[in-house]
Order: sequence, then C-alpha cells, then structure tokens
Amino acid sequence: MNAPVPPSQFQRRPLIVRMATPRGFCAGVDRAIQIVERAIEKYGAPVYVRHEIVHNRHVVDRLKGLGAVFVKELDECPDDRPVVFSAHGVPKSVPATARSREMLFLDATCPLVSKVHVEAERNFAAGRHVILIGHAGHPEVVGTMGQLPAGAISLVETVEDAENFQRPGDQPLAYATQTTLSVDDTAEILAALKRRFPELPDPHKEDICYATTNRQEAVKRLGDGCGLVLVVGSKNSSNSARLVDVALKAGAGDARLVDDAGDLDWSWFDRVETVGLTAGASAPEPLVQGVIDALRTRFDVTVTEDDGARETVTFKLPRALTT
Repeated sequence: MNAPVPPSQFQRRPLIVRMATPRGFCAGVDRAIQIVERAIEKYGAPVYVRHEIVHNRHVVDRLKGLGAVFVKELDECPDDRPVVFSAHGVPKSVPATARSREMLFLDATCPLVSKVHVEAERNFAAGRHVILIGHAGHPEVVGTMGQLPAGAISLVETVEDAENFQRPGDQPLAYATQTTLSVDDTAEILAALKRRFPELPDPHKEDICYATTNRQEAVKRLGDGCGLVLVVGSKNSSNSARLVDVALKAGAGDARLVDDAGDLDWSWFDRVETVGLTAGASAPEPLVQGVIDALRTRFDVTVTEDDGARETVTFKLPRALTT
C-alpha cells in the first residue's frame, strides 16, 4: 500500500512575489562595510567601530566575526588600534578627539551625508540659521547638528514642528534634511515651512539621497497591487522603516518590516495572493533570498522583478586603505 502524500505537497496555493528594483545595499553602505573589512585586512583585528557601521544586525554580526569591535564612544577605544566612524556621520568633536589622542581613524561617513554637513557649514558661514528636518536621536541627525555650534541648528520632525518653529531674531534661514526620510512626508514639512517663510532657499541639491528616493519609488510601484509588502531591514534602520510607511500610503493591504525570514508570521499571508518584497539600503541581498526560500516551503511561488531605476553610483575608499 502506498504511503499517503503529505498535505504540503498538494495543497500549496499559488503566491506571486513581486521584487522591487532597486532594493538592498546602496553605494554608501557598500563603501562603509568595505572600509571595515579592508581595515581588518590591513591592520589586523581588532578594529574598533564607533556605533553600528550601518543599521543592520546581520551586517554587524558578520563584521564582529571578522574582528570588528563596536563601541558607543571613543573613550571605549584604545589609542593604538584603528577606529572607523559609521556611515551615518559624526559630530566634529569626534575626529577632533581622535586627533588629540593621535588615533588612526577612518571616516566611513556616506559622501551624501558629508554633502549635507558641508551645506550646513556653508549656510552657517553665510549667517543663516539652519532648520534640519529629521528624527531626533538618529545618529545622522546627531552628526549633522554636531557640525555647528549649539543653537545654530533647529530640528524639525513634523508638520506641527514646522508650524511652531520660531525664527531666532531676524536671522535669515536655510534648511537641510536627513538623507533617509520619506520623500512625501518631507515635502509636507517643507510646504509648511515655505508657507511661513517664503524666502527659504532650496539646497543646491536634494538632500534625501538617491538610494532612499529610488527605493521609495520602487515601493510605490508595488502599490495597491500587493496584499502584503515585506521590507527586509532592521528595526533601527530609518530608511527601511520609511519603506513600510510608503508601502501603506501607496495602497498595500499590509506592510511589515522583517529582519530576516525568521520574523515571518504566516497569518499575514491569509487571503494574500500577491506579495511585494524589497529591502532597505543596509540589508544584504541573501536575506531577501532567504525570505523567498521560506515562502517556497509554504506556497507555490512565482517571482517577478519590477522595473525600476538602475543604480551605478560608486564611492571611493579612503586613500589609507588603497595605498
């Protein structure tokens, strides 16, 4: 007598998985990770890293395995070992302290974040008070505000903050933004500011980085065609969290942030026929493939790839690691 066929082999229902393009690593994240890897190769372990190099648990754990030691502040680092500053940028006081201690330091700040720093300094030098649109406590915001003296930058997080902001005296104004914000939410905040302060100038170039913009546009294209959108990324990743918000606003039935396949809750898939899948700018592609593999254990999966922007941006590594 033949053994019964396991139900899982004949009851799998179809599931379409639409992959967003682009997704995953951006040029700034890729550069930051390479800086830590090359530093370990060149100088040996341990190499210290101030704050998480990028906001992804899997990336951090892998680098720990290679010999990176992650710390919160420089006072946890010895003077005789290299230290890397994270991709989010640091206040000016951090490299100043490292120089005073004659430390070897490598700055992995994303060049697009550095552009915002330069812009803030330029406006300050021109006598303008800078309004920074961003999230309080985020390392990038801490780093940007730390480029100028205390009181030279005002942080605005919401439209309500924009309505309540008071100009310091008669000082002219300028603004900058965190690079990983929601494009649409930021536009609403700017509209409120410009209604109150019509003279407010634009930055020379858009502060929200190309990778954030492209990934948000890709999620919008998934839109209301998906009953569920999965965003692969860690919970402390600002750009990943924004993708969940964008997916919901674009009409997705549901949207969830998952660190990896282990976070999947199968109840999310009840009555869902099409799933959108993307990843934040600090999430490695193997984690995305891991989600697909997990879905294949439950469903008859068909994977399609959405059209989107093709990214060719690359950033150079510090000269100390290439000579």
